[in-house]
Amino acid sequence: MRGAGAALALPFADTDAMQRHLDEISRHVARGAHAVLLHDRAGWHTTGNLVRPRNITPILLPSRSPELNLVEQVWQYLRANYLSNRVFETYDGIINAACDAWRKLLAQPQQITSIGTRTWARTGQPRGPSV
Repeated sequence: MRGAGAALALPFADTDAMQRHLDEISRHVARGAHAVLLHDRAGWHTTGNLVRPRNITPILLPSRSPELNLVEQVWQYLRANYLSNRVFETYDGIINAACDAWRKLLAQPQQITSIGTRTWARTGQPRGPSV
């Protein structure tokens, strides 16, 4: 994980929005790198109408498993730290607050990495001395 992120603030969650989101993520993947994108099973994530960028591989999560969906964890963090207990006068106020919260999170790459880390899912070299 690089502690990086890419997002769009859009009024709808549909196939067109998902395509735009995939394209945006693809633009942020480092040259020569490859991204793995976790998806829940929303229709706009699984439709055959998406043109998947070559530098992104999707992985579908099991149904009804928000604890595995890192985007749910990011939203929980944003709500808890930047968006809760507020009243928004307009739609633009909501969008501006969400974008501001996202920019604040992006300025903290270690926080992004922390949100996405699960100790039970780590792979690689064992910690501590070999037995």
